[in-house]
Amino acid sequence: MSYKTVPGTKRTQKLVHLILHFIALGAGIFGVYIAFRYHDKESIPDMYTLHSWLGLSTICLFGLQWVFAFFSFWFPGAEMPTRGRLMPWHWFAGMIIFLMAILTAETGLVQRFKDLELKPGQEALIVNFTGLLTLLFAIAVSLSVILPRGN
Repeated sequence: MSYKTVPGTKRTQKLVHLILHFIALGAGIFGVYIAFRYHDKESIPDMYTLHSWLGLSTICLFGLQWVFAFFSFWFPGAEMPTRGRLMPWHWFAGMIIFLMAILTAETGLVQRFKDLELKPGQEALIVNFTGLLTLLFAIAVSLSVILPRGN
């Protein structure tokens, strides 16, 4: 999306894309660390839900995608024909990882709903509304990525 929203040269847009994803990767790794630390503190078993498996898989794939893209598209960078062949796969993998992150968030909401044993009421409404907003966010981002850039 930075290529469609950030004004400037292609290299500037690529740098913004790289930095934003590096920050997101760092935040994701920190989140996984905090989750494991919380589980240790509360004596909760690790990796026992779909949410935890999706989350760890997503952050691992995101890390691999970032490293692969850094060396393929930034430094030292593959030759242009190779970059052209890699780009559709880079986009595809990025969308898959994004949708995995959305699925992780949605399963986390369901798990939290179940853990808190929420009854119909204000809290349940907030959890459900958050889930719907997350879905709408995923749809909006997906559309912005697949639709051509308007000039």
